[in-house]
Amino acid sequence: MASNELLRRIEASFALQGLMRVIEARIAEVSPGRCVIEAPFRKTLTQQQGFLHAGVLTTLADNACGYATLTLFPPGQEVLTAEFKVNFLRPARGVLAIARAEVLKPGRTLTVARAEVWMRAEDGSEMLCAAMQATLVPSATA
Repeated sequence: MASNELLRRIEASFALQGLMRVIEARIAEVSPGRCVIEAPFRKTLTQQQGFLHAGVLTTLADNACGYATLTLFPPGQEVLTAEFKVNFLRPARGVLAIARAEVLKPGRTLTVARAEVWMRAEDGSEMLCAAMQATLVPSATA
């Protein structure tokens, strides 16, 4: 469970991201070393075959990894993604995309996190659509 201070800090940072507003993403859960971000399926975010675009899935996974990492850093510190690898496992269809991330190995210089992006169907079932592993680095605040 996240402390109120941690949750406020993560939500304040998240609110500064214009792209998250565009895709109507929201933080669903946050705790030390973990973050869940959700975004509704919208036709304006699909690719030519009607699936949620890979760029949206990647964005959700990257942000979830970043905020999972940020929960382990002190106030005033920021993080940036240095690299990631994403595997798209099946077409993303459903009503809600859910990126669940956790820190695998925290560090002062490099932190490794992973995320899975699931699509929730109307009946509440979920299907794994993408998996990411990311390396994040500390960054000074602007």
